[in-house]
Amino acid sequence: MDPKRRVNTFEVFGLDFMIDDEFKLYLIEVNTNPCLELSAPLLARMIPNMLENAFKLAVDPLFPPPEGFSSKKAFLGDPCPENKFSLIFDDKVDGPVIEGLLAARDNIIGK
Repeated sequence: MDPKRRVNTFEVFGLDFMIDDEFKLYLIEVNTNPCLELSAPLLARMIPNMLENAFKLAVDPLFPPPEGFSSKKAFLGDPCPENKFSLIFDDKVDGPVIEGLLAARDNIIGK
């Protein structure tokens, strides 16, 4: 997702789902440039909270509060107590496994 391996970057993706009449969930597409329009009351609540959480997780750890900052205790512990994100990929853990799978696939396809 970041082929240049830039440091201190993050990206917000938009995932479109469909639910059938039996409540089975289908992933339709993943957008790298999701619409952030506040076009409905639910979106007007969800999108600002999602963006706030994304910035708290990605940016705030890089810029800790200055020494003696009066609200410093707000930064201790969980940096995002209302976070509803889930970590689905960790390059340090999953990267070597994925690279091995891709190398194996290339060896099979190349033959």
